[in-house]
Amino acid sequence: MFLKSLSMKGFKSFADATRLDLEPGITVVVGPNGSGKSNVVDAIGWVLGAQAPSIVRSKAMDDVIFAGTAQRPALGRAEVALTIDNSAGLLPIEFTEVTISRTLFRSGDSEYAINNVPCRLLDIQDMLSDSGVGRQQHVIVSQ
Repeated sequence: MFLKSLSMKGFKSFADATRLDLEPGITVVVGPNGSGKSNVVDAIGWVLGAQAPSIVRSKAMDDVIFAGTAQRPALGRAEVALTIDNSAGLLPIEFTEVTISRTLFRSGDSEYAINNVPCRLLDIQDMLSDSGVGRQQHVIVSQ
């Protein structure tokens, strides 16, 4: 099982739809200061259910929604989708690829989904509970 891709739109500095394709093994994100490397790490924790704004380096949870610039207006929602290769069948679901997504709207409403089917955060946590991936089970070295 490995992380196959990470898609972000409106999440922090990723105003435009951005997709990172990942391969088995070690993945390293490099770039100059201010390029969004830490925001990639925050997106993974957030889509897996981070509930405290401090976990994603924010004061309020809606701070993860792109706030706009002098040239671009603020967006109304943040979306992150994480696709996991499940060809080994380690997740208790009948799919070889599993996509977990989270959307947060400026209104404060949020949505979770597994393979585009709406679900609860608890459903995602239950699915990941024996896999070593989840809000309190995985380790991400960010610096």
